[in-house]
Order: sequence, then structure tokens, then C-alpha cells
Amino acid sequence: MHILIIEDDPNIAELVAIHLRDLPAEVTIRNQGWQGLDEAMSGSYDFLVLDLMLPGLNGLEICRQLRQRNNTFRS
Repeated sequence: MHILIIEDDPNIAELVAIHLRDLPAEVTIRNQGWQGLDEAMSGSYDFLVLDLMLPGLNGLEICRQLRQRNNTFRS
């Protein structure tokens, strides 16, 4: 399982990643809105952990754009 975490607080992102790796899962962390969207669009992920209040591009807009393109995540 490959999971993308988009979270601007590094402590929260790492804590979530530690627990997800116990599943086990491969975890990628991005801490900026645009950076996270680019990663989500270019990678193949099974699951996305998305913070709503992000610098650059908020989580709601990331979700909207991913749903419009619907080529990265399964519904």
C-alpha cells in the first residue's frame, strides 16, 4: 500500500507516517499544497491523508482538482 500525506506540520506528518508504516505501508510526505498536488498527480497512491489548511493551496482545492482529474485515486 502506498500512502501520500499532505500536511504542513512536520511533527503531525511524521507521527501519522510512523503509524501507517506499521501496517506496513510505503509513505510519502509533502508539506506544501502545490507540492502535494503535483505528487498526487504524478504518483500512484492507494490512500491520501490531506490537511485542509495548507500553505500555497488548501486541502479542499487539492481534493477538488484530484476529483476532477480522477486519474490518481480510486473512488
